[in-house]
Amino acid sequence: MKQPRVHSLYHLETGTWSHLVADGETNSALIIDPVLDFDAGSGRTGTGFAQQLVDIAATSGYRIEWILETHAHADHLSAAPWLKTRLQARTGIGAGIREVQRIFKPIFNLESDFATDGSQFDHLFADHEHFRLGAIDCEVIPTPGHTSDSVSYRIGDAVFVGDSLFMPDGGTARCDFPGGDAATLYASIQRLYSLPDDSRVFVCHDYCPGGRAVRCETTIGAEKAGNSHVRTGVNEAQFVALRQARDATLALPALILQSVQVNIRAGELPPPEGNGVRYLKIPLDRRLPS
Repeated sequence: MKQPRVHSLYHLETGTWSHLVADGETNSALIIDPVLDFDAGSGRTGTGFAQQLVDIAATSGYRIEWILETHAHADHLSAAPWLKTRLQARTGIGAGIREVQRIFKPIFNLESDFATDGSQFDHLFADHEHFRLGAIDCEVIPTPGHTSDSVSYRIGDAVFVGDSLFMPDGGTARCDFPGGDAATLYASIQRLYSLPDDSRVFVCHDYCPGGRAVRCETTIGAEKAGNSHVRTGVNEAQFVALRQARDATLALPALILQSVQVNIRAGELPPPEGNGVRYLKIPLDRRLPS
């Protein structure tokens, strides 16, 4: 199986990995889960982190064809629109984004003409849809559970799992967001575990358990052998009990309200109001639906 080149950048402020993936034969490339710099205190956005991805592509002679999201993230704002403009690339996400949009449109009381059909993205991937990155076959693997729109991208021998799996010592993603479900995540992880053991796994987040150095790459075999939540031998009931108990102790991500309302727009900021300024909405005294 072909091995793509992978350039991974860590966004320290949100604990997020963004990946630039390339076919070394053709220099076709794509970007997965890009981050927009955002300071919640001042409301200022920035593109310094995203610019690093552009610089890698330029230095390496890559032609960026896709900007892909593994799901509508709840912990950072996407830099996809800024990158799309500069790189002339297409945006893509799993077709499950439509359900996420339907859930969150009333929560944020978005404008009446906000479409919940995923049309903000250039392409909605169907489950197990295949596409090409140069000479490399790619597959979109449905991995819902953390969210209802979560997908993983298998690109040659590498799989980009979003938030479904962390590094083995980090376990798995939470399942208490709207549309999340621990049993569904367990089934999704078993789907990933059916891949060859030597498949390279690239995660979207690493929170450095025990204070170890930050990492983003492991293998399917290592996850099966040592994932702290769902290694081989852990059954669905055990995982669901563990995940639900752990989720009950977790605070919401610091940027969930800011990021979701942007990311369901494919990363576009809300439209400017009459004074030309864009505003994010923070719903008060309202719990997110389970």
